[in-house]
This record gives sequence, C-alpha cells and structure tokens, in this order.
Amino acid sequence: MAHLRLVVSEAARRGWRQRFQGRRHQPRYTLRQVLASLLGATLCFVVLGAGGLIVAPFGATAVLLFGNPGSPLAQPRNVVLGSGLAALVSVLCVQCLGTAPWVMGLAVGTTIALGQLLRCLHPPAGALAVLGVLQHAKLGYLLAPVLPGAVLLVLLAAAYHRLSGLGHRYPVHWL
Repeated sequence: MAHLRLVVSEAARRGWRQRFQGRRHQPRYTLRQVLASLLGATLCFVVLGAGGLIVAPFGATAVLLFGNPGSPLAQPRNVVLGSGLAALVSVLCVQCLGTAPWVMGLAVGTTIALGQLLRCLHPPAGALAVLGVLQHAKLGYLLAPVLPGAVLLVLLAAAYHRLSGLGHRYPVHWL
C-alpha cells in the first residue's frame, strides 16, 4: 500500500513538472519573422486607420494573421465570417435585449456557438460581440467598421505574406 502511494505521488510530481515545461512546446520565431510580423501588423493598422476601420479586436486578429498565419483560426473564412457573425449577433442582442452584462455573455456565447456550427470560429470575434453590446451597436457596426475591416485585414495579410518572402503560405485556404 505504501508503495502504491509512492508511485501515485511520483506520477503526480512528473505531471506537475511537465505542466511547467510548456515553453518547449511553443513555436520559436527567427528575428526576421518577428520583424516581418511587426512591420506587417503596423502597415495594416496604418491602412485601417486611414479608412476609419479600426476596432480594438482587430489587434487580436492581427496577432493571428501575422504571428500565426497558418492557424485555422486565422484563415479568411474564420476572420470574415466570424467577425461578421459577431457583429450581427451583437446588433440583434442590443436591439432585442438591451445592453446588460448578461446580454454581453449571451452575445459571446452565441458567437461561439454559431462559429462552431458554421465552422468559422475566430477568437477575436468574441471581443467584437462584447464591444458591439458595449457600444449599443446598430447595423452600421456590421457595415463599417467590422465587415470591410475584416475583409481588408485578410487582403492586406495575403498580399503582405506573398510579398514578404518569408515562405508563409497565407491563406492556407480561402473558404
């Protein structure tokens, strides 16, 4: 019996140590990749700002597009449809239910559920849903800045990755 406790205890210790070794599972980036991500995201926001299409959640989208362009969550379908769904859901929630904190939760939950069902999950879309409720969104929120901003982000990222010479294939797929 004492031997069994020692085995379980050792297994628990090994599991605990492995949890703190997660860094080795994280991707490594070259200085060139880091600088390219910095430049790409900066240029994107210069263009978005000139068009008046900046919303805070697009910063998280830029992290995906320039920091991890191969991620399924960074593909055009996910960015555009996920963002558009979030904006539409937040507009409908505000119009039908108001702007209480529980409505924000419902908007985020609905955005996640629809993203899963339609296979266009995009994490920054959750923030777009919250922002829409916070700002008492009307249909204009979907029409500008969200939808054109998401499309522009994808097009700029696609062009940037083709021209950067880093060998990133973005998008991996359009739809």
